[in-house]
Amino acid sequence: MVSRLTMLVRRWLRSPGARALVLVVGVAACGTPSVGTVRVVIPPGSSFRVAADSLKRAGVVRSARLFRIYASLGGHDRRIRAGTYLMSRGMSWGAVVKALTNGTGLIHTVTIPEGYAILDIVPVLARALGVQPESVEVATRDSAMRRRLDVPSPTLEGYLFPDTYSFPDGTTGRAAVETMVRRFEQIWEPQWNNRLQALAMNRHAAITLASIVEKEARLAPERPVIAAVYLNRLRTGMRLQADPTVQYAHGVHVARLMYKDLLIESPYNTYKYAGLPPGPIASPGRASIVAALNPAAVPYRYFVAHLDGHHEFHVDFASHSRAVAAVRRERAAAAEPPPAPQPTPKPAAKKLNRSGRRS
Repeated sequence: MVSRLTMLVRRWLRSPGARALVLVVGVAACGTPSVGTVRVVIPPGSSFRVAADSLKRAGVVRSARLFRIYASLGGHDRRIRAGTYLMSRGMSWGAVVKALTNGTGLIHTVTIPEGYAILDIVPVLARALGVQPESVEVATRDSAMRRRLDVPSPTLEGYLFPDTYSFPDGTTGRAAVETMVRRFEQIWEPQWNNRLQALAMNRHAAITLASIVEKEARLAPERPVIAAVYLNRLRTGMRLQADPTVQYAHGVHVARLMYKDLLIESPYNTYKYAGLPPGPIASPGRASIVAALNPAAVPYRYFVAHLDGHHEFHVDFASHSRAVAAVRRERAAAAEPPPAPQPTPKPAAKKLNRSGRRS
């Protein structure tokens, strides 16, 4: 049976049609003349037809149908790996097949939002890279990187720059953390060192302030104003009394801080301890770093957040107290359920006179 099937295949391959097909596939397999690097996404569970169509749309292959035939001749169309690939439009079909079957060129794209703390970043990176969270967490304590950045705190909190990253398949937790630190170093502009001197701050203090601004601000124009409020408090000897630092001291997110939360024993509790906390409480984005280095020229020392996210700023405590009371009434009114609809009154029934007619 096998020998008969082999004879039939050989006979077909000697036919003019088969030779023409093999010639076309062979020419096409040499790759496309265009160049450039593109991303190709092969969703999990995709058939080879879907994969070939994705390659065609990306310009990696010119004909999805011929590419499927080429791959099937070598039996490679049943063992592809799903994921996001970085491929060249000029690569040969053999290289494309090898990439799909071996996972060569696979990348893992992960976005770290602004304001994420290490506690948030570790599980996100671990899931994206397919590594143990412990390997990422250990990397955030790397002493060599902390020395390079002159970070006195025990972790790289605040220095894992929030951005979108593409990591090659097989990237370790330490390599990913190193990439994020290098991104921070790229973002930091040399002229910002002059601003540090003007503010009489070192970089660690500036990043710490920027991280608090990042957690407080909801509207971009308010970032420099919020930075100014905290700097004004520091200059006048006030405690920062920044709610996000208390949240950080808890180690878990608290939906709403209560008075008892403000009593937590931690150097990050700026309600209990004066000055900046020992280090950043999150990874600030570029805008918050710029705001911390370039605070607004305003005299405010107090602010309160309204329901829509904007802040109201004041110089004196009395005005601030009135604003806080107004916001509390605003929140209480928003929490009250709407009044129940009142039933529509029915018209009064008309009386009948002695003759039985309505009067």
